[in-house]
Amino acid sequence: MNEALKKPDWIRVRAPISQGYKETSEIMRKNGLHTVCEEAACPNIGECWEKKHATFMILGSICTRACRFCNISTGVPLTLDPHEPQKVANSTAKLGLKHVVITSVDRDDLEDGGAGHFIKTIFEIRQESPNTTIEILTPDFLRKDEKITIERLAIECPPDVFNHNIETVPSLYQNIRPGSRYFNSLYLLKKVKELNSKLFTKSGLMVGIGEEKDEILQVMDDLRSANVDFITIGQYLRPSEKHAEVKKYYTLDEFRYLERMAWIKGFLMVSSSPLTRSSYHADSDFIKMRDKRNNDK
Repeated sequence: MNEALKKPDWIRVRAPISQGYKETSEIMRKNGLHTVCEEAACPNIGECWEKKHATFMILGSICTRACRFCNISTGVPLTLDPHEPQKVANSTAKLGLKHVVITSVDRDDLEDGGAGHFIKTIFEIRQESPNTTIEILTPDFLRKDEKITIERLAIECPPDVFNHNIETVPSLYQNIRPGSRYFNSLYLLKKVKELNSKLFTKSGLMVGIGEEKDEILQVMDDLRSANVDFITIGQYLRPSEKHAEVKKYYTLDEFRYLERMAWIKGFLMVSSSPLTRSSYHADSDFIKMRDKRNNDK
């Protein structure tokens, strides 16, 4: 690791110790659920769990891919828990969530990549908490049949927000995200919007991993070409020495610049800061995005 790179003060966070954090943790453990907050070592877990906001991670806790930025375990996944959708719905109700985010590991071993499990989870949440808005953050469903993945998710039981993270610039995919394909991710986002124009689409990008500024701006253009509504931009933080190095810590001014450029390029919603993550402030950002769309009509 480059020893000259020291973590700046603006991305330091307090250890999670609040009562709200403890209560959220108890609900997760009681229901045997996984959260990306824990599995991916999210720096915002203390703040979010204090407010009883959590991002549920379905399809188990073992991923079939090994991205060099991700802290989630890689290996042979366990059998799906058929009761998981109901457990997520029960926890959503107990937490009193007005907006819930559901993500998952990659499940290349499943015929539909886990799309059916997403649909069951959305259905169960709507049964338990009909007024809760639902955001899903999905895998890329690479080499899966569109009719049992994208089309089902966009039409059969759609969420309110369909999120799939582009993660990084095309030139870094082979090194950072070797199991994925940049243009497949773009196609997924574009296709979902074509199938269901009412859906909000969202994608996230991490910076500081070796990309150039012009490459970031090109990704923004690519996402807008796919009619993506919402972009999140956050600082990459190295989970361990086994993961990709941090090449650069972006300053607050640089994040403000990227935010300004994203607004200029026409995104409906933008979140750009060192600690921005896909589901950070997802509830309030969804309301702002929905209101903006309604006001623009």
